[in-house]
Amino acid sequence: MTNELSRFSRNELINALRNRYKESTKKEKGRILDEFVAVSGYHRKHAVRLIGKRNALNESDKPTTDNRIYTEAVKQALITIWETADRICSKRLKAAIPDFINAMERHNHLKLDPVIRKRLHTISASSIDRLLSEVRKQANPHKRKRKSSKKVRKQIPVRTFADWDDPLPGFLEIDFVVHHGGSMSGNIIYTLVGTDICSGWTECIPLLAREQSLVVEGLEILRQQLPFPLLGIDSDNDYAFINNTLINYCEKHGIEYTRSRPYQKNDQAWVEQKNSSIVRRFVGYDRFAGIVAGQALAHLYQNVRLYVNYFQPSFKLRRKEIHGAKTRRLYDKPTTPCNRLIDHPNIQESVKGKLRLTKGQLDPVHLLHHIRNKQAALASLASPEENQTGPGRKSLEEFLSQLPVLWKHGDARPTHSRKKVKVRYWRTREDPFKEEWPEVLLWLQNEPDNTTKNLFIRLQEKYPGKFADGQLRTLQRHIKEWRQIMARYLVYACLDLKNGNGNIVPVGSKN
Repeated sequence: MTNELSRFSRNELINALRNRYKESTKKEKGRILDEFVAVSGYHRKHAVRLIGKRNALNESDKPTTDNRIYTEAVKQALITIWETADRICSKRLKAAIPDFINAMERHNHLKLDPVIRKRLHTISASSIDRLLSEVRKQANPHKRKRKSSKKVRKQIPVRTFADWDDPLPGFLEIDFVVHHGGSMSGNIIYTLVGTDICSGWTECIPLLAREQSLVVEGLEILRQQLPFPLLGIDSDNDYAFINNTLINYCEKHGIEYTRSRPYQKNDQAWVEQKNSSIVRRFVGYDRFAGIVAGQALAHLYQNVRLYVNYFQPSFKLRRKEIHGAKTRRLYDKPTTPCNRLIDHPNIQESVKGKLRLTKGQLDPVHLLHHIRNKQAALASLASPEENQTGPGRKSLEEFLSQLPVLWKHGDARPTHSRKKVKVRYWRTREDPFKEEWPEVLLWLQNEPDNTTKNLFIRLQEKYPGKFADGQLRTLQRHIKEWRQIMARYLVYACLDLKNGNGNIVPVGSKN
């Protein structure tokens, strides 16, 4: 029977049955469906969708409006803060949002509508995950050790992961990160990492070689940069740590020195985590060697230490509960190392005052801009044959204006960038709404909360037969672009939004 009905006659039959089906009882609807399936040959579910579809010409229901809590403007502001926070997870981002909003508005990088600011302050971590899900998908389309003298090792007491009993600020775990790029031959740079057990405060010092006298010099620099006294260090069994030079240094300055068990990385869990979340995240896995690369790493770490310790919240394990074969880990609420020190009762008020003063003067966008600059310099040193043109090499204003769209280009860190894929920018078909677009913009300006589907129904009513039902998705993409432009105007009211030619984008423009 399906072959006997032309497409035109099937559409006539559907239109004729639609009103009758809508006003019928449940039993009558079943009989109507039986007749329609027998005549058309359609699957019953497909027949229900066709006959039960809203009739655009006869529908008199009140048009629906967009009642979303987290609008496009909230999403754009959230993307900007997420990029400024270096794409941290949602639970950490929720804790960081108030500090970033205050700092960015204080330095005139952001001007939020009160409603948007309130929504960002009350947004949950799960809502952040939902809003950033598509953004994250596109943004994110591995020597043999020399043995130390047994006599020297016996002088240093062993401390395991279970021996840390809520220590005071000042007890650090130290470790090396090797920038070998896959080959340990020749001279390479090492990063000396020190992490405070109590607060999570982390310092990174680049060393041109893994040598005991350089380790002592690096520890002295680290000790001067810490906002609190260095009370103790805990290292692994690397020969650069287990030696008389470091033991004498610790005895001279009254520093408690312990070591972990051999081949037990979990004894160094605090610093091992920072090796990944800080050093590898900001530096990557390329090979670096020489004085120039060492200086570039030193400049990078000076910005990273401020950015991470003052603006990057982190989790801290409170306790572990073992239930049979399962282990449950309980964490404190994520907060920054700076805030942990300010809230700690054993930190002097003078130190807390300095931390508050420094935090009030720091600009996270300015720090991230400098970090991207240094990362671009490191990437050019690692791959001099490639032209590195990362986003950090632009001015601060351009860098800020690009934050909401950086996720479209994949990883924003030059040290982690991949070969760019050529994006198609031309149209393959003529825009079906080219002539009616100015009229649609007038409707949007008069009714900004109206849905795209309602606008599409109005177009079908005004221009019968010109627009097919399948073209609704095209209009939705056009209006989505328009809403994004308007949302950026709400968020960046203090900046001039410019297109690629340097011209200000007018309201309602699609280009």
